[in-house]
Order: sequence, then structure tokens, then C-alpha cells
Amino acid sequence: MLLSTFLVEDKPEIRDTVVEAMEEVAPLKFVGHAASEAAARQWLRTFNDDWQLAIVDLFLSEGSGFGVLRDCQTRKPNQKVVVLTSYCHQNITDRCLQLGADRVFDKSADLEELVAFCKAHANNLARVVPQVESNGTLH
Repeated sequence: MLLSTFLVEDKPEIRDTVVEAMEEVAPLKFVGHAASEAAARQWLRTFNDDWQLAIVDLFLSEGSGFGVLRDCQTRKPNQKVVVLTSYCHQNITDRCLQLGADRVFDKSADLEELVAFCKAHANNLARVVPQVESNGTLH
């Protein structure tokens, strides 16, 4: 199962690298991205049911990921939100978790952990979603 994933990252070169690398090694399909807090919040409101994972950078050229996390507090149980940042200080991690982030990952050190998180989330959703056999039977 591929997770429909939304990415909040303002630097195009980092966004492109994350999309390319993560789609290669994790069960992800990126369905949207935003470079600013306002654009991210608008996308999430518009496509409320169309994602299963949001990956959020904290420090954006316009706004911050903290506002995005606040908006995601009312997400559905099958939707996870993680932070991918270069600033993994304890006070920032604590604030992200207070705002409802499921996990916080360091861009330079935790990519394998992020991949493992994605795989676990996809596996959990695959167990919950009814599987349809080729003859149309649910199991």
C-alpha cells in the first residue's frame, strides 16, 4: 500500500530530493506539496480526506510548520503528521509533539527512521482497509 503523502517544504531542491528519495525507498506517493504555511493550510483544508501522511518542515520562508501542525490536530485517525527538520532540539521536539506531531525526524540523521515509520504506517493501514480480491470479494 502506498501512503498518499503531502509535503510542506519551502526549498525546491530539498523538496525534490525528499520526494525522489522517499518514493524510491518508502511506500509513499506524493499527492501535493506547499512551500508556505498559508498554502499548506489551504491544501489540507481543500483535500482533507486525500492524504494519509503529512511531512512538515518547521521553518518556512513564509510562516512556519507550527501553524500547519495546529491545523492537523483535528485530523482523522488514519492520518499521521511528522516533522522533518534540521532543528531537532529538545524544546522544538517537545513543542511539535504538544501540537500533535506523531514524530519528529532530523533531516540529516533520521531518514532511515522516517522510512521505517512510513512502512509501519502503511502496514497498519493495510491491515485496517478491507482487501478486495480479483473476483470482487472483500476479505
